[in-house]
Amino acid sequence: MEPRFITLTQENITQEHICCAFSDKKCKDSYELKKEWLKREFDNGYVFRRLDERAKVFIEYCPAEKAWLPVDAPGYLMINCLWVAGQYKGKGYAKALLQSAIDDATAQGKTGLVTVVGTKKFHFMSDAKWFLLQGFETVEKTPSGFSLLVKRLKPDAALPKFHANAISGECPDKEGLVAYYSNRCPFTEYHIRESLTATAQSRNIPLKIIKLETMEQAQAAPTPATIFSLFYNGKFVTTDISACIDSRFDKLSLHL
Repeated sequence: MEPRFITLTQENITQEHICCAFSDKKCKDSYELKKEWLKREFDNGYVFRRLDERAKVFIEYCPAEKAWLPVDAPGYLMINCLWVAGQYKGKGYAKALLQSAIDDATAQGKTGLVTVVGTKKFHFMSDAKWFLLQGFETVEKTPSGFSLLVKRLKPDAALPKFHANAISGECPDKEGLVAYYSNRCPFTEYHIRESLTATAQSRNIPLKIIKLETMEQAQAAPTPATIFSLFYNGKFVTTDISACIDSRFDKLSLHL
């Protein structure tokens, strides 16, 4: 039996879930902010497609020119998230969701598909090894551990590249913690504003929070991970939102 996927729209998003954090009561407001963000981005060609079950099985993609990522990839579709969790792994759902995006790209005459991943596995980012097995190729890496992957549908297509502002792995603020985030994820608002703020205060660490409110701000960010990136004394540290929580923060080994 073929899996049944549904694509969210302005008409059905109010009553349909968006997979992540739907059962996390403390992130309820953050969850609604992600929905509001998606509603606005539908007008920019964003697609959110998921398994028609109460499960974390989904893909989110958009025209690369409209992505909230510092990547130059005209003519491509950008895969923002592709996630299959828990008992749903190993059933072919990820390949089916990816194929749906490839079919969309082909129908739209796109050059190909592009995505940002951790060169090694990064939290809250897709698995680079899996994408490489699906025919993607690495076109650029940053010193801070991000890779830009592409699957070209037109062999002579120009390759995408990171914006210069996102390559160094450093941010302009050089003292204490600096968190960049957006409402692209339904966990961010709560854990940065509440968990990370409390964690920094309990350790007397300076904290600056920078919320990316527009596509232009996200594309100008000093990080390829605009869902959440944490810097310490100007250096990139992690994309792991759970590091905001006091009990997990010390695992970062910041040498405070």
